[in-house]
Amino acid sequence: MWRPSIPLLRKVVLPSIKDNVKFSKTFFSTRNRLPKSTAKLTLVSASVGVLIGAGYGGYTHYVVNSKKRPKLTLNEEYAFLNEAPPYQAHYKVINESDSSNLQLVLFQYRTCPFCCKVRSYLDSKGISYEIVEVDAVLRQAIKWSAYKKVPILLAKVDGGYQQLMDSSAIISALETYFRDKNSQLTEIVKFYPLSRYTNDDGKSMTDITNKNFVMHNSSVPDQKERMEEKEEREWRQWADSVLVHTLSPNVYRTPGEALATFKWFEEVGGWKQSFPGWECALMVYGGAAAMWMIAKRLKKRHNLQDDVRHSLYNAADAWIDAVKKKGSKFLGGDQPNLADVTVYGVLSSIEGCQAFQDLRNNTDIGKWYDEMKNNIASKKGRVLSVHAKN
Repeated sequence: MWRPSIPLLRKVVLPSIKDNVKFSKTFFSTRNRLPKSTAKLTLVSASVGVLIGAGYGGYTHYVVNSKKRPKLTLNEEYAFLNEAPPYQAHYKVINESDSSNLQLVLFQYRTCPFCCKVRSYLDSKGISYEIVEVDAVLRQAIKWSAYKKVPILLAKVDGGYQQLMDSSAIISALETYFRDKNSQLTEIVKFYPLSRYTNDDGKSMTDITNKNFVMHNSSVPDQKERMEEKEEREWRQWADSVLVHTLSPNVYRTPGEALATFKWFEEVGGWKQSFPGWECALMVYGGAAAMWMIAKRLKKRHNLQDDVRHSLYNAADAWIDAVKKKGSKFLGGDQPNLADVTVYGVLSSIEGCQAFQDLRNNTDIGKWYDEMKNNIASKKGRVLSVHAKN
């Protein structure tokens, strides 16, 4: 998730929290841990426009840097609202065959990879939902929420509205609900506590415990099922801690690529229909300039290769190798599992970028990606535009 920041002459912070599962050199480990310390990436921009754009452009990354176990200081509950906050939906996804009985509103940035993950999951389940495009500069659409990152999912429940946050936790909580509809979302979220802690730099951070775990109301006796769930969790974590970090350095690799990327964001996100013209220009040109500079630091931070394309290709190869070992179309078999949906969602966030075309041309990701796209499209509802400029 990325969190835009607009105050003048302040540092651009791309925070991150290490997930519950720490990966070994092959990215995998079975030990469940609390989040560890993080480091912040800062950049003082040369102009007001670049500074604001930098905050907007930080959409793709959070920083991982762990040294020792952080000290937990506070546990927080998910927000429960008695009434729906005021909002203006920009899109509605309507599926007449939706039997979930859920009324959902997704607050998002269109091309945020974590928002793309949630949309991919909702579409793969054939769920109807509303979409609110959040104004990346002013963030008026989520001013009602103390939690200022996206995605935020608001679910209508008995007596009010339950707020869900963090893409991985949203997916896990909803999947838990679908597997046992006797449980209410208000109860399920208690399995994913939001914890605040202080990192080594003295900065207050938050993370969600168990975010990649789908909960069961009883033990899973089948050994094969347990191993499949473990593998699924590990690849979901890999997508957030490895794959996503290859994106920004690639899509903002050069000034030209950075500008082309933001113009695609503007087009696919419907910014011109949703936001004032001055704001669109600020996000496109200011964001492109800032992210081109930030991408260089992200490359170093995440130890990517000199040619960052190779780091992206290697990540795709690792995923496809795992799928091929299954001998099926997807990691989940004949149908995608949550890992398939997660990886697809992350990659779909750069589908219109040159980096994605290069990825298709230089790896075997294309066939799997197209199969995923077709699979999800076959279940997705109709998209209705209800654009209204703020």
